Amino acid sequence: MRTTTRDHRKHTVLAAAAVAALSLGLTACGGGDGTGTKDEGAAASSRNATAVKPDATSKSDGGAKSDGAASDGSGTAKGGTAAQTAVKSKAGGSGTAAGGSDGSGKSSASAPACAYGDVRITVQKADETPTEHVVLTAKNISGHSCRLLQYPLIAFGPIQTAKDIPAVAKSKPEAPVVLAPGAPAYANVRIANGGVHEDNKVVTSFTVNLFAPDGPAEGSVDVKAPAGGLAVDEAVAKTGYWTEELRNGADEF
Repeated sequence: MRTTTRDHRKHTVLAAAAVAALSLGLTACGGGDGTGTKDEGAAASSRNATAVKPDATSKSDGGAKSDGAASDGSGTAKGGTAAQTAVKSKAGGSGTAAGGSDGSGKSSASAPACAYGDVRITVQKADETPTEHVVLTAKNISGHSCRLLQYPLIAFGPIQTAKDIPAVAKSKPEAPVVLAPGAPAYANVRIANGGVHEDNKVVTSFTVNLFAPDGPAEGSVDVKAPAGGLAVDEAVAKTGYWTEELRNGADEF
C-alpha cells in the first residue's frame, strides 16, 4: 500500500504527541527533564533545614547553660545582670556587710564578738578649739573577723569608781558592725562643753571595755591620751555607738 506524504505527516504528529504525553508523566513523577529533581532537591533542603533547627537551639541552650543564663533568642542572656550583681557582691565591698559575707568567708551571724585582745583602740582630738570631742578608733588586729557590739564602755578614771559614760541612742547604726581583719570602726565621744570648768579634770589615759552578746565583756583596753592630756567633764561626757564611719547628724552631739 502506498503511503502518501499526508499520511506520513499525520503519523509524525501522533508520535510527537505521544512523546510529549510521556514527558509530562515523567515530570509529574519527579524525573525526566530534571525539573522534578530540582523541586525534590528544594523540598529535601527544606526538610533538612527544619531538622537542623532543634539541634541549633539545643546548642544555643547549651551555651547559655555554660554561662549560667538562659538565652532569649536575641543573643542576649537573660539573668546576666543578676549574675553579674552576684559576682560583684562577692568580689567587692569593705568586708563588713551586714547579714552576709565579711570577705573572709564568714557571715556576720557567725563572726564572734570582738574581745579586748582583738582590737587596738586609739584616740584623736577633733579639729576644734577648745576640744569638746574625741574620736575613738578600734582596729581589728586579731587576724579573723569579729563583731564590734554596741558602744565603748569608757572610764575616765579608776574602773571601780569612774562615772559611766552614757551612749547617744541616735548614733546606733542600723546594721551590725563586722570587722574584717585590719578593718577599723569609730565612735565619737563628747568629753566637755568647752572652756575651763571647775569640774574638768585632765586625764593622760583612760580605759575602754567592750560588749559581749550577754553584757560587758571581760578585760579592758588602756588608751593613751594625746600629748597634753584631755580635759574631761564626766558630767557632760557622752559616747556614740561603734560605726563603720562617722555620719552627719547621727554622730553629732
